[in-house]
Amino acid sequence: MNEPAKLSLFDRRRLRFNFGRAAVGYAEVAVLQREVESRLLEQLDVLESRVPACVLDVGSGPGRASTLMKGRWPKSEVIALDIALPMLRQVRGPRFWRPVRKLCAEASQLPLAEGSVDLLFSNLCLQWVPDLPGALAEFRRVLRPDGLLLFSTFGPDTLIELREAYIAAGERYPPLSPFAAIQQVGDALIAAGFRNPVLQREKFSLTYPDVMALLRELRAIGAGDARLQRPRGLGGRGRQARMVASYDQHRVEGKLPSTWEVITAMAWSPGAGTARREGAADIATFPADAIPRRSR
Repeated sequence: MNEPAKLSLFDRRRLRFNFGRAAVGYAEVAVLQREVESRLLEQLDVLESRVPACVLDVGSGPGRASTLMKGRWPKSEVIALDIALPMLRQVRGPRFWRPVRKLCAEASQLPLAEGSVDLLFSNLCLQWVPDLPGALAEFRRVLRPDGLLLFSTFGPDTLIELREAYIAAGERYPPLSPFAAIQQVGDALIAAGFRNPVLQREKFSLTYPDVMALLRELRAIGAGDARLQRPRGLGGRGRQARMVASYDQHRVEGKLPSTWEVITAMAWSPGAGTARREGAADIATFPADAIPRRSR
């Protein structure tokens, strides 16, 4: 990471604004997000014939994955959760007698009961959560014993050409979010108590006619600078020109490449009675019928 991780890294209002503004038209612009989502959905085959009673899609955006999972399991309760209400208004699920539910909330503070979710799915959302260990602990809290966690997030090589171009232009802290490395994601899963984590890393390369086309796309998918410490003034035409000139050195056959590192993770929540850490205490949950009784 280029900056120390802080719980107050992001401006929540700005995040809601950026993604709310991107809601209309997001599905058409977010090509990479759809591709990663499709690959993540394929991994649901690990459930085989198991049908989850409750599915939670964290950072659902316009709800494409929520809708597809509802089509796969019509009798399941599927919840699309997103920080931006305009995104949830774009959810157009199939007209089942139990439609996709919509919930406006943050990934790190899920307004759901402990042990109420069988499958937690999240596509390219966690890079906007400054406290990854805290978010994974919250995911474990709402998952039932032996529930499945499946998510993707961006790794530190994402937009590396743009980051380096900003640094070359004199930006000490480029207007880009920090991304957790695969080792940090794995460590956070283990710390949260998840079982049998499987992590994969893959790099995608997209091309653009110029830097401004890339910046327009980032804005269109809601990936604007939402840091609390972001500069409020203009960076100056000279600095932007230097950034553009630096990035242009990567041009190949008339196109500018852009690297996107994607980390995917699959893990299972532990069985009943396994303690989880909350503050300074270890908390374990047991089903009532599993508590031994002594008769006199």
